[in-house]
Amino acid sequence: MFSAADLFDLDQTEHAALFEGCTHAWEVLARLKDYLKGRIRPGLRNRCDGVAWIGEQVVIGEGTVVEDGVMIKGPAIIGRGCQIRHNAYIREQVIVGDECVVGNSCELKHSVLFNRAQVPHFNYVGDSILGYGAPGGGGVKISIVTFSPGPVQGVGEGVGGRIDTGLRKFGALIGDGCDVGCNAVLNPGSILGRGSVIYPNVNWRGVLPAGRIAKNRAAIEVIERRV
Repeated sequence: MFSAADLFDLDQTEHAALFEGCTHAWEVLARLKDYLKGRIRPGLRNRCDGVAWIGEQVVIGEGTVVEDGVMIKGPAIIGRGCQIRHNAYIREQVIVGDECVVGNSCELKHSVLFNRAQVPHFNYVGDSILGYGAPGGGGVKISIVTFSPGPVQGVGEGVGGRIDTGLRKFGALIGDGCDVGCNAVLNPGSILGRGSVIYPNVNWRGVLPAGRIAKNRAAIEVIERRV
């Protein structure tokens, strides 16, 4: 379940060529910088509501609205009909598909969003790929660096049951139609199969197969209030 075809509908991005020849979907992250360098043709067809700072190596499609306080450093390609909301921060090497939402006070860097992906508010997405229609809850964070030195290890058929991704920074692969609840944390190298669900406040690590739900069963204690 680690190939791009396992996780993503490649018809839901204009950048399917980025995935050609990749055995594992995370290999895209290593080639993202060069891919953008060869394809950036700066042009802004968006509407700004307020004042935004947009770098020179940025492409934005028609119908996209960029709200007040946004900073887009680039290089970046942002599709059509998107909402880039107040105070969003889009850093280097980012591809955002069509009809996506990048919400209030979100930060994106070195990532790919398929069409209709949503990063609604107070989210961090780095070194990751979000599939078609993958919505996230507010406050979701994707961690990209492990405490131990060396590359992030993916779970799979490698030595000791783990695959060396070769990436020092690697956040998550979030398959098409996944839903990640508010304030969840995805640890480095997380992979979520298509249509899977992470409940709010879950601290997730590893692979969640397609169509599965990860719940947080932490007990809640109710006691008498004494003034």
